[in-house]
Amino acid sequence: MALDIILVYILLSTLIISLIAFNGAFTLSSNDALLRKALLVLVSLSAGTLIGGAFIHLLPEAAEVSGPDIIAFALVGFLLFFVIEKVLMWHHCHDGICDVHTFSYMNLIGDGVHSVIDGLIIAASFVVSVPLGFATTVAIASHEIPQEIADFGVLVYAGFTKKKALALNFLVALATVVGGVVGFFIASQATDIANALLPFAAGGFIYIAATDLLPEIKKETALRKSVTTMMVFVLGIALMYLTKIVFGG
Repeated sequence: MALDIILVYILLSTLIISLIAFNGAFTLSSNDALLRKALLVLVSLSAGTLIGGAFIHLLPEAAEVSGPDIIAFALVGFLLFFVIEKVLMWHHCHDGICDVHTFSYMNLIGDGVHSVIDGLIIAASFVVSVPLGFATTVAIASHEIPQEIADFGVLVYAGFTKKKALALNFLVALATVVGGVVGFFIASQATDIANALLPFAAGGFIYIAATDLLPEIKKETALRKSVTTMMVFVLGIALMYLTKIVFGG
């Protein structure tokens, strides 16, 4: 497929991911109880699609082109996401005391870095395979929906007006487009870089699902809600399997 068409796919996909930042507006008209219920379902779906995206799409695709090196790259991805979260997202806490206002800015910085990485991953996936690019976009989008709602809440809690919090969230999210454009030009010139990013992305997906999302699901102890979240989690994995069957790649 022509590279210009692939670039268009990357731009559209990363722009859609960026626009997800506006789902914070959902909180403007929703009551707290409804928001909490919706958020847990979204977290469950996100965890499922990330796990499914890693094990059904990214790692098998990477194994075909990188062989045993995928283990090392996946481990690097896992560790890097841990470092990003540890340094940028938790840096505001000292001796158990946390500065919420400082955290809000650190949160924006962390989201910016994460958004750039998301763009790089999307670009590399499209360069390798268009169906893989779409599947990766779905996995990232499902994670970003609950993440952006949470980020919006953090900014409002820190003292920003709802309009300013929404605007800042969107500006930071646009870093995904920047990462996508940079990733396209790098990956299209060096296929090895694109191939390395696939297991790297898988490691990141597994880290986010295993350390951030699944623990939230496990906190739910009510039987009915627990069954619902587990079913939605499995649905997320099934969605990734379905995209594998329908699109291939």
